[in-house]
Amino acid sequence: MRAPSLLWAAAAALCASRTSAAALPGAGKPPAPKKTPAFFLAGDSTTAVDGGWGDGLLAALTPAARAPSANAGKSGATTASFVAEGRWDGVLALVRAHAAEFESYVTISEDEGRAREDSAWANAASSQFGHNDQKPQNNVSFETYQANLIRFAEEIRSLGGTPILVSSLTRRVFPAGSEHNATDSLAAERGAALAAAAAVRGALAVDLNGASLRYINAIGRDAAWAYNWGEDGKDTTHLNPHGTVVFGRMVIDLLLRERPRLAPWFVPDPAISDRIWNNLPA
Repeated sequence: MRAPSLLWAAAAALCASRTSAAALPGAGKPPAPKKTPAFFLAGDSTTAVDGGWGDGLLAALTPAARAPSANAGKSGATTASFVAEGRWDGVLALVRAHAAEFESYVTISEDEGRAREDSAWANAASSQFGHNDQKPQNNVSFETYQANLIRFAEEIRSLGGTPILVSSLTRRVFPAGSEHNATDSLAAERGAALAAAAAVRGALAVDLNGASLRYINAIGRDAAWAYNWGEDGKDTTHLNPHGTVVFGRMVIDLLLRERPRLAPWFVPDPAISDRIWNNLPA
């Protein structure tokens, strides 16, 4: 199985009850921002190309917003390795380069891996690293992990961008006899992302972990495993191409609850959104 990608972002509270299509994010068509948004995604393999939700989000952007945006997710990354390998500097360089023309959002996704294993938007930066920081062999303490998330968010704010802390995509692991009760393996990382978002003024929080866990529990094991990566369908951490679309859409919908004015920059998919928020296989 591939090393989980790093999605480290802070989580916003998600409504657990069903939401009608009329109540979906962006339904009111709020005014667009004055600048076109650019999205830069930082995280591990659960954000990255081939197995993560990141490209599902980027593919839904309008052409003007899609052009400058980038998925900088790296398989196996932790918050520490992302810095050591110069990848975080690369994200900061993207924000600087586009600051004059674009409103930058950076998604910072907490990864599932801090204790077990181990992005950037309108200039928004979103990063997700929980999966790999969670792994003991990566020697990233919980305190260091949370401090790194706060540091990343503060650096994006200092450049005029908006950090989006995204909690990790849930693993689709169901104990025997528990087809509607997946293991909640990332609760601590979810809390760290939310706390980091709360600590940085202007940061947004997207609770992908909480939302995705509730969703797979609602649709059940067999339906959830339809999103598994790999020809054998046994990778319950990463996403196949359709799973990328579905969970990318989930992140979009959650983000638009926090920042409705970004709605004009995303192409809506009411069919998938309606099924997600009504707890149906999408």
